[in-house]
Amino acid sequence: MASSASSPVRLLYDVRVRAVLYQVVAVALVVGVGLYLFGNVSRKLAEQNIATGFDYLSRPAGFVISQSFILYDSGDTYARALLVGIFNTIWVSIFAVTVSTLLGLIVGIARLSRNPLLAFLALIYVEALRNVPLLLYLFLWYALIVAVFPPVREAWQPLPEVFLSNGGLIVPSLRWSSAHTGVLVAVIVGIALAFFAASRLRRRRVASGQNQKAWPLILAALLGPPLLAMLLLQPDFVVNWPEKGRFRITGGVQVTPEFTALLVGLGLSASAGIAEIVRAGILSVGRGQWEAARAVGLHDRQTMRLVVLPQALRVIVPPLTSSYLSTFKNSSLAIAIGYPDLVMVSNTTMNQTGQAIEGIAIFMLVYLSMSITISLFMNWYNARVALVER
Repeated sequence: MASSASSPVRLLYDVRVRAVLYQVVAVALVVGVGLYLFGNVSRKLAEQNIATGFDYLSRPAGFVISQSFILYDSGDTYARALLVGIFNTIWVSIFAVTVSTLLGLIVGIARLSRNPLLAFLALIYVEALRNVPLLLYLFLWYALIVAVFPPVREAWQPLPEVFLSNGGLIVPSLRWSSAHTGVLVAVIVGIALAFFAASRLRRRRVASGQNQKAWPLILAALLGPPLLAMLLLQPDFVVNWPEKGRFRITGGVQVTPEFTALLVGLGLSASAGIAEIVRAGILSVGRGQWEAARAVGLHDRQTMRLVVLPQALRVIVPPLTSSYLSTFKNSSLAIAIGYPDLVMVSNTTMNQTGQAIEGIAIFMLVYLSMSITISLFMNWYNARVALVER
């Protein structure tokens, strides 16, 4: 009896049992506090006759969004308007991450150049952009775009049917339809298949030691899905040409100054930090790797691409994840220059409906979901590029 009574007590001395117990207690406390707050807020809102719930998402929004990557007009629902804000946030974040990664890689390598002028210019670039408030750069780039370019009625025309003014860049566009969306998805699938085929063929070549022609299979994987989609969907390629009026330009697709200022601000600001991450990663690779690569006849470019950077990735990827997350979350500063991202659209929705809790919950959920997605993808990639010791 004594041994059976003391067995639960002995379990408490097990580190694994205590760890699970602590987590269960913590989750129970969080859930309990959450339920209490939810009940308290619901009761107070009901006492003040304030509507709750997400039924308002099906009502017409009644406001215009200046830039949208999907079809939208003021008669669409609040749910559609929020979807526009989500897409605007995601797209500008993707473009900013791409720009910052490319610039950061180039500047980071330039910081280690044996050319003193190039290394000095890269140092000036990094020091000028790092640790400066992003909001200041957003205001700077937006003011420059508005001040440098002419008004719409005096728009520059660098190419036929291409207009450039302080209202943005307007170029011809396709009249988009669901068939074009299907072709675009097929293009993305083709690119993914081409990368997969190239990776498999590279591993097979390394394993067998035989040099095989890879380009026919890669080309077939790249072009096959888009061509098949075009044959099945048969999209109409009708060009929507811009037309210059007295006060505005209609038609075409517009890249607004708000989008450009946000993209440039986010991209340049993040690129300085990424440049230092790349420099630190390269310096973490021992000098012996450089010397061994030169000993087998590789020049500096091949050494960097084939020997140094693959080993530096194990140091680069973890802080790069943090930089990508910061870029995505910093896109919420778009509201300061009038870019219609998720936060701005949510604020407009909350002002019109008075349902602030639901609006804040939506963009909290979106930012949390995207942050988790970025973290999971970068962790997966980090595991792929990690050095495996024998």
